[in-house]
Amino acid sequence: MFEDYQYLLKVSDSCNWCGDVRGTVTQATRIRIVSFILHQTFINTGENLKELLEKDVFETMFCLHERKKQKRLKKRWARWSALFTEQPVNDVKCYFGEKVALYYLWLGWYTRLLVPAAVLGVIVFLYGLAFFNTNILIHEVCESNITMCPRCDRRCTVWQLSETCTYAKVSHLFDNEGTVAFAMFMAIWATLFLELWKRHRARHVSEWKVYDWCEEEEELILEIVNDPNCNPKQFRHSYLRSTGVLILVTIMLMLIIGLAHALVVFRVVAAPLMSEGEWEFIKDHANTVAVMLGAVLHYFTIQIMTRVNRWVSIKLCEIEKTNSFAATERSFTVKMFTFQFFTLFSSLFYVAFFLGRINGHPGNYVRIAGWRLEECHPSGCLTDLFIQMAVIMLLKQTLNNIFEFTVPWLKSCFSRNTAKKLQRKCGYCYRKACRDEEGHVEPCDICKLRDWLRNYHLADTDAFSLFNEFLEMVVQFSFTTIFVAAFPLAPLLALINNIFEIRLDAIKMVRLERRLVPRKTNDIGVWTKVLEVIGVLAVIANGLVIGVSSDFIPRLVYRYHYGPCANGSNQTNCMQGYINDTLSTAFVMHSAVAKDFDKDMMVTDTGFNVTQCSYRDYRSDEDYTLTSQFWLVLAVRFAFVILFEHVVVVCKFIAAWFVPNSPIQVKNDRLHDKLARLKEELSEMKRSVSTDV
Repeated sequence: MFEDYQYLLKVSDSCNWCGDVRGTVTQATRIRIVSFILHQTFINTGENLKELLEKDVFETMFCLHERKKQKRLKKRWARWSALFTEQPVNDVKCYFGEKVALYYLWLGWYTRLLVPAAVLGVIVFLYGLAFFNTNILIHEVCESNITMCPRCDRRCTVWQLSETCTYAKVSHLFDNEGTVAFAMFMAIWATLFLELWKRHRARHVSEWKVYDWCEEEEELILEIVNDPNCNPKQFRHSYLRSTGVLILVTIMLMLIIGLAHALVVFRVVAAPLMSEGEWEFIKDHANTVAVMLGAVLHYFTIQIMTRVNRWVSIKLCEIEKTNSFAATERSFTVKMFTFQFFTLFSSLFYVAFFLGRINGHPGNYVRIAGWRLEECHPSGCLTDLFIQMAVIMLLKQTLNNIFEFTVPWLKSCFSRNTAKKLQRKCGYCYRKACRDEEGHVEPCDICKLRDWLRNYHLADTDAFSLFNEFLEMVVQFSFTTIFVAAFPLAPLLALINNIFEIRLDAIKMVRLERRLVPRKTNDIGVWTKVLEVIGVLAVIANGLVIGVSSDFIPRLVYRYHYGPCANGSNQTNCMQGYINDTLSTAFVMHSAVAKDFDKDMMVTDTGFNVTQCSYRDYRSDEDYTLTSQFWLVLAVRFAFVILFEHVVVVCKFIAAWFVPNSPIQVKNDRLHDKLARLKEELSEMKRSVSTDV
C-alpha cells in the first residue's frame, strides 16, 4: 500500500518533487493514508465510518501520540518557559504535518512583524499624550461655559460642555495628526507582511520538498491506493444550486446586519434610561456607559453567532457538493470568515461611519420607535469607535484564550486518575515482559490499553480544529489593520496576545488534545487571499475613518480657511475658537425646536432657565440649513479619501512588485533539484534498456 503511494507520487504531475517518493514512508504519512482509507471504506450495509460513529457503533477514532517525539516537543516547544525561544518548525512538521507547521510558521512571522507596528503605535499614542496639557482644543472644552442641548428626549436637560473635559482628553489621544501617518504605514505594512511571508514560506516549503504540492492530486492518489478501480469525483456545477446558496448567504448576512441594528437600538434606548438613574456617575456618563455596554453585548453576540455561523457554513458546503476535501475546506473558510466578518464589524462600521451623522438636529431629530438617535461628542466620534474596539478586542482575546486553555486542561485533570491506575498496574510489565529477545520494546495489551486510554481522555480534535486557530488570528489581523486609525495600540495588544498564543496553542496541541491527522500542503491555502482582501479593506476603511470619522479634515479646513491664521493673525494659536466654530445654536423660540425641548429640559443644574443651546453641526442659526462651511468640509473630506486611497494603493502595488514572492536562492535550488531528478530518471531508463538487451 505504501509502495503504491510512493510510486503514484513519483509519476504524478505536482507531487513528484516530494521527499516521500524515495526512502521510508514517514509515520505522519502513514497516519494520513490509514485515516483516509478508514473514512472512505464502506461495509456491506453501505455505511462508512462517519455514519457508524453517528449510530454509536464506534465511540470515536483518533491517532495516537508518539511518546518520544511528544516528549521532545514538550521539552523544546510546548512549555511556557520557551516563550521567547525559536520554534522548532521542522520538528512540528515531522510530527503534525506541513499544514500545522505552516500555521505556526505564519503565526511566528506575523508576531515578529507586529513589533515595528506596535512600536510605532506606541509612539503615536505618546505623541498625543505629550501635548495632553498644552492642546488648545482640550483647553477650550475644559474651560468652556457653552450650554449644550439635551442628549435625549424628556428625561435629559441641558448640560455644560466643560463636563466632558475627560472625554475630550481621551479623544485627543487617538484623534491627532500622528494617526494619519500611522494609518498609511499600517496599510503598507499589511502588504509588506504578506509579500515577506510568501518569501518566508517559499524557503521552508522548498526545504520540505512540497513547493509544487497539490492537495487535490494527493487525494486522487489516496483514492487509487484505497481502491484501484475507483472512479474520480467529478467536478459539478449547478446554476440552481449556486443561486440557492447565494440567496441563503444573503439572508444570513441580512440577519447579521439586523443584529447590528438591534445593538444600535439598545444603545439608543439605554443612554436616556441610564441618564435618569440613581447613580450619579452613570447619570453623568450615560452615553459612554451605553457605548461600553453595547460593546460587551456585541461580544456575547459574537460568541453566539460564531456557533450559528459554523453550522450554517457546514450546511451550505453540503449543498454545494464539492469534489474534494480541499475544495470543501476552501468553501467553508470563505463562508465562515464572511459571516464572522459581518458579525464582528457591522456594529463597528455603524459607529465609524453613521453614528452622529444621521441623528438630525434640534427641531428635526431622527427617531427609532420614538427614541432619538445618539449623537457624537463635540470632540469627535472617534472615541466611541476606540471604546468599542478596545472592549471587543480585550474581551475576545483574553476570554477566548482562557476558555481555549482551561477547558481541555480541566478535562485532562479529571481523567488523569484512570491513566494513573493503569500505569501502576503495568509498571513491571513495561520494563521486562514488553521486550522481545533482541531487546526491542513491543508493548503488551495492558501497556497498549494504558496508552490508548491516555490519548482517549485528551480533548477531541477534528479536520477543522486548525481552522479555529487560523480564524482567530485572521480576525485579529482584521482588527489590527482595518480600524487602526482609531486604535493605534491595537498592534501592541495583538503582539502581547500572540507571544502567549503561540505557546498556548502548542501546549494545547501537544499536551491536552488528541493528535491531529497530519496533512501535507505547501501554503496556508485560501487564507492568503483572505488576508489580501483585508489589506485592501484596511486602505478603504482607514481612509474613511480619517476623512469622515475623525476631526482631522475639519481642523485642517479651520486652520487654513476660517481660523485666526487664515486671516493673517499670528498672535494667537491657529486653532483657537475651533470648538465654538463646530457648534451651531438652537433657539427655543423656534416652533420646531420648542416641540423637541420642553421647558423643564432647558433648566441648568443651577436652576437657571436658558433660551438657547448649542449642538455639533454646521447649520445656520436662522433657518437651520447647512452652511457653506459644511459643504467645503465635505468636499475636502471626499478629496482626502480619494487621494489617501490612491496614494496608499500605489504604494502597496510598488511594495508588492519590489518584493519577489520567492527568493532567488529558492528558485536556483529548485532548478538544480529538478535537473538532478531528470538526469537520474534518464540514467535509470538507460540502465533498464541495457538490462533488457
